[in-house]
Parts: sequence; structure tokens; C-alpha cells
Amino acid sequence: MAQALKTTVTELPESRVRVQVEVPAEEIEGRVERKATQLGRELKLPGFRRGKVPAQLVIQRVGREVVLEEAVRDSISSWYSEAIDGAGIVPVGDPELDIGELPPKGQPLEFSIEIGVLPKAQLGSYRGIEAPRREPAVEDAQIDAEIEAMRERLARLQTADRAAASGDFVVVDYTGSLLEEGADEESAEREGDGDGGDGARAEGERAARGTPIEGARGRDQLIELGGGRLIPGFEEALVGASAGQERSFRLRFPDDYGGGNPVVADELAGREASFEVAVKEVKQKELPELDEDFAIDAGFDDLEELREDIRAKLLEVDGETVEGEFREAALDAAVAAASVELTEQLVNARAHEMWERMLHALSHRGISREAYLQISGRSEREQVAELEQEAELALRREAVITAIVEAEGISPSDAEVLEALEPTAQREGVEPQEMLEQLRAGGRLEDVREDLAARKAIELIAAEAKPIAPARAQARERLWTPEKAAEQERAAAGAASAPARLWTPDR
Repeated sequence: MAQALKTTVTELPESRVRVQVEVPAEEIEGRVERKATQLGRELKLPGFRRGKVPAQLVIQRVGREVVLEEAVRDSISSWYSEAIDGAGIVPVGDPELDIGELPPKGQPLEFSIEIGVLPKAQLGSYRGIEAPRREPAVEDAQIDAEIEAMRERLARLQTADRAAASGDFVVVDYTGSLLEEGADEESAEREGDGDGGDGARAEGERAARGTPIEGARGRDQLIELGGGRLIPGFEEALVGASAGQERSFRLRFPDDYGGGNPVVADELAGREASFEVAVKEVKQKELPELDEDFAIDAGFDDLEELREDIRAKLLEVDGETVEGEFREAALDAAVAAASVELTEQLVNARAHEMWERMLHALSHRGISREAYLQISGRSEREQVAELEQEAELALRREAVITAIVEAEGISPSDAEVLEALEPTAQREGVEPQEMLEQLRAGGRLEDVREDLAARKAIELIAAEAKPIAPARAQARERLWTPEKAAEQERAAAGAASAPARLWTPDR
């Protein structure tokens, strides 16, 4: 069993701490032996079968220092996580690790971590605070949009004896070929020179026709003109075509083409291609009439009953949105009433964390860092700077929630955790208790408890908050107060670099 680490926390200026960590000698020797065993599976020594070299012999052969260095490199991330958890801090930004010299046998390993931490909030009022809350509302235009969406879903395609227009559908056969760079110029030069005979001209024609693109061949394909689902220019090239006509055209694949598939992107992105398309049929979309029959087909007696049903459902959805907005407004009112000291470095560090999390999420959709920067047209520094306002608000919220959890002694029990896990467990087809044990075994149960405690703190604030009309809150915001005047004077004197105070309805 792994020995517990010893941690000592020293507070530093500007919301930073130094965590001094001591890894017990027994833990170090256990890691060294496991690493030596792992290396022994790859080491070849006379008299031993491959993978059967004893750990002690590996240590003797390659040297304890080498094995220790490998073991520390493999283990430092888990020791870091354990030390941060043991220190009871919420880290912000990247850590600065100082491992120092590796210890001799029988001695503990010492290293230090210096890192930014979530600052402690000085709480103000958070029970019974006022927060703006609007009434759920549905506009007639929203109902009309829902009905139009229903008509679109029930639309039928009818053959049209005319040229295709934007919004129509066409049934086509098509093939696509990738053109060689400079194919036109090469073909023209060979025809103009007259040298090389028919063989040279045939070669130039083949180059101009290009190489068939794998997968770019289809029969009886239904394409919506104006749907924007194909590469730019393809759908537009078919507008005005009638059934029985053939069209040939050239297009260039976008530079970011490929949908995250590097093979496709390397092959086609930015390249020119020719397409041969045979239009077989033109179809137009016919929407059902908006009459009583339409309502009856939808399961209602008349259109008015259909509209009232849609209104009720939209009101229910908007009601959930209003609840979320009110919880957020109540939390931000509590944040504004509190005092949280933030530094520019801390805000920038959190903005970097948010940026990296966003890139990680994009990578799962096949979008790389380079591709996103190219699409957005902004540098990484600009992207991070744009996230700083959101990062500051996130830090203030977290600090206040953490302080309320501590002040209220919120500590979710196993029963409450089980209840919170039930929806997820049901989706994954496991028992909540089994999921709880999995989290406990994986060392993630405390993270779940912290998330649940934060949610309970927000619910506490919202449950006791007093809703006021948004117009009243806005009127208060416009009122002159001595505090606001003082803030404006400080800003004019150059204090604008300090973190801005958040809006609060009782300000």
C-alpha cells in the first residue's frame, strides 16, 4: 500500500502558495522496484529468459540512479495530484515544480510546488439577497416558427417540369476528378507548340481531366440547392439546370476542407477539381396547407388548440431557462456583495486553462489548434485575452461558492451523492452504488462531493433570494451613489487595471 505524502503549505503573496512535499522512503523504494521490474521485461541478460530478469539485477546492471530517475518521472504527476489534494487547495494555472537532487537509498524524496490558488472570499450578504427574475414568455413569432418547422417535417417532394431554382432538390449522377496543378497551362503549351504529336496532346488532356477522387462518384443522389451541405459553388452550379441536362464545372476545395480528417485534408484541401453532373430530375418542396386538416393530422381539433399546445410547451421550456437565469443572477449578486482579491496573473492563468479546455474539446471533434486559429483569424494571445473577463467572473464565483460551502458546513452524504448519481447510472445501465464505489476506487469521489456541495450552495442562495423585476434592477443600476462616484474617480486616476466589480441588483 502506498505511503501517504507529507505536505506543508506556505502562503506567498499574490494568491500563490508553496507546497513542500515529502515522499516516504518506502514509497520511493516500491516505485523503484516496480520500475526495475518493468525494465526487466525488456532487458536481455545471459542466463535469463526475456522478461524474467529480477528487479535487483536490473538495478545493479543499469544503476539505481537511472531506475530512480525513470520512476520519479513516471510518478511525479500522481504525487503532484495527491499533494494538491492533501494540501486542500484549489490550484489555478501551471505549477512550478522543483524536485532537486534525488535521494540515496532509504531516504525520502523532497520536492516543492509553487502555484496560484483560488483566493479566499470575504463574504457579504448571500441570504435573502435581491436578484432580477423575468416572467416566462412566448412570442407569437416563436409559435409560428414551430408550426413552420412542423410543416417542413411533413413536406413532400414533387417532380417539377422546369429549371431548378434555389430551394429545389435535384436527383443527379456525378463524378469528381482532382486536377493536377498547372494542368491547363501544360495542355495549352503542348497544343500551341505542335511538338510531341498526338501522344503529348493526349497526355495533356488526361492531366486536364484529372484523377478520379475516391468516393466522389454517385448515382441518383438527392441534393438540396441552397442547403449549404456541399463544397462552395457545387449547388450554385446546378441552379438553372433542367432534367436531362449535363453540367461540367470546376471548383476549388476550401483550405480547411477535411472535417478534421488529416488524410482527406492533405489530399483535397485547397485543390482544384472538375465535376461532371447529369441532372435526372428536378423536385420542388410542397408544404402542407396550414388549415384544419393540418391540425387534425397533428392530433388537435383545430389550429387554435395546436397553437395553445405549442405555447404551453414553449412556456415550460422558457420557465426552466428563467430558473437557470435566476440562480445565476442570485449567485452573481452574492459575488458582488463579497470581496475577492484577484491578480492579473491569476486571471490570465485561468483564461489559459479555459483556452486549453476549449482546444481539448475541439480536438475530439477533429479540429486542431492550428486549424481553429486559422479559422478564427486571431492569435492565441488574442484568444486568451478575450477569455479574461469570463475567467475573472469564474474565479469570483468559485471563491464565493467555496466560502459559502465552508460557512454553511455543506458536506454531501453518501446518500445525497447516490441520489445525484442516479440519472447518470441509469443512462449507463449500472447501479448508483456500483458507480459510487467505482468513483471511490478511482479517487474521484471527493471531486463529485465538491461539485455537489457547490450546487447545493447555489441552490441555497437561489432558494432564499428575493426576485425583483428586471426593470427595477436596471433602474437601480442607473442610480448615482457615492460608491459609484468613488469608483469612477479611482478609474480616472488610473485604477482601471484593478478587477472590475460585478453588477449587483442591490448596489
